[in-house]
Amino acid sequence: MKVEKATSSNSGGIGFIGLLTIVFVALKLMGYIDWGWIWVLAPIWIGLILGFIFLAIALIILVVTNRKGW
Repeated sequence: MKVEKATSSNSGGIGFIGLLTIVFVALKLMGYIDWGWIWVLAPIWIGLILGFIFLAIALIILVVTNRKGW
């Protein structure tokens, strides 16, 4: 009877933005930085805003190219 090992290529992980956010929150809670919470959580909301901007640009390009009949 042969047993096959299941492998997964899912890298998962927290990523740079998540790690940066955790570092900022930890520094804020330990009192090393006195930034406002809006700036401590900036990696999250800046990433979201950039994602929406890129999505909007992609949708605009898609609509414009479809109107020209490409």
